Amino acid sequence: MAAGGTAVPCGAQPGSGASQRRGMRKDGAGDPFWPRPTCRVWMVMLLLGTCLLYCARVTVPICAVALSAHFGWDKKQSGVVLSSFFWGYCLTQIIGGHISDQIGGEKVLLLSASAWGFLTVITPLLTHISSAHLVFMTCSRFLMGLLQGVYFPSLASLLSQRVRESERAFTYSTVGTGSQFGTLVIGGAGSLLLDWYGWESVFYFSGLLTLLWVYCTCKYLLTEKELTIPIEYLTRGLSMSKQSKVPWKQLFTKAPIWAVIIAQLSTSSTFFTLLSWLPTFFKETFPESKGWVFNVVPWLVAIPTSLFSGFLSDHLINQGYKTITVRKFMQVIGSGVSSVFALCLGQTSSFCKAIVFASASVGLQTFNHSGISVNVQDLAPSCAGLLFGVGNTGGALLGVICVYLAGYLIETTGSWTSVFNLVAAVNSIGLCAFLVFGEAQRVDTDSAYIDL
Repeated sequence: MAAGGTAVPCGAQPGSGASQRRGMRKDGAGDPFWPRPTCRVWMVMLLLGTCLLYCARVTVPICAVALSAHFGWDKKQSGVVLSSFFWGYCLTQIIGGHISDQIGGEKVLLLSASAWGFLTVITPLLTHISSAHLVFMTCSRFLMGLLQGVYFPSLASLLSQRVRESERAFTYSTVGTGSQFGTLVIGGAGSLLLDWYGWESVFYFSGLLTLLWVYCTCKYLLTEKELTIPIEYLTRGLSMSKQSKVPWKQLFTKAPIWAVIIAQLSTSSTFFTLLSWLPTFFKETFPESKGWVFNVVPWLVAIPTSLFSGFLSDHLINQGYKTITVRKFMQVIGSGVSSVFALCLGQTSSFCKAIVFASASVGLQTFNHSGISVNVQDLAPSCAGLLFGVGNTGGALLGVICVYLAGYLIETTGSWTSVFNLVAAVNSIGLCAFLVFGEAQRVDTDSAYIDL
């Protein structure tokens, strides 16, 4: 056989449509990456998409009190509705990532956004038809979780295949700020709409904007051919045949894969813990403080820090620093330094200092976007969506455990210090695993297909 053959990405057989599609631009050239102007346009659109994802996700929490009053729910019933999103969210992470790796992340993103946008719009209408409001809203939130669960794995798959390594961190960090933007937008605009026009208007606002985003993305960024999903691609995406299945044994015997998954489990779970308990911490520790301060300031700080982390990461790589060195540096800040500020939260009695520490901890966590989040794409760009889904699913499940454990520690010790110690300990485990075993070289190539 000819020398100098190329390894075939995992999950794609030699000569398959999937592997050919990954190596070709729409103009037929061999470079699969977007030109920089195209990349910037997609970055802005995906930023808006992430913003609208969170707008739709937070509609029910924003309207929880109004919905409870309208339908006569108690706290336990409200909790059932709110938690149902999480269970659906966990179920589609892995399959969403796998399908995205096969047919293209942009297709999965737009299909899911169309569905969750439509579901958000019709939710108020259907509540007036159905008499079983609790059952309907619970099922609606569960379905919302199913539809949104594919978003971030699909995003990881898309960026790994279409964005160059030297631009990947800034692109991902910028798109990731949409989560903070979305939370702030729906928190501000949603609260006004709730007061002026009722809870239904919040759902219409979020759902219609999502559908408008889908329409603009399809019309201006994709051709009709790119919007078409060939039957053979869809079949390959929905099944793991013997020819196209992901080589699990090959991937999961690699230490760098486990390192990035463990780090992702740690950072996701501690993020959920802080997200869930910080408001309660401030209310109980500083009862006279204004809610809008501690609910808004940390997330405002997170936006510029996320953008800066992406810019710094790409700049260092372009200056000649090794990719893995930069990824580990970002992770030290995102998991290590942020944990130091979390520990400081449990030691201060000053509200101003607590706001500074909370903002620093939440803000510096966004450095993870330029660390482990893009390291998945470094290691396995052809399987990035699926691997991201594995880590995100585990992170969400571990997050539930950590959130519960934090509550247990508060009840038994009566001290918030134990909660922040838990955050630091979990972050340290993930950070140590990544520092010791983390790498940035591709591991998703099958040696059986290398021409000798």
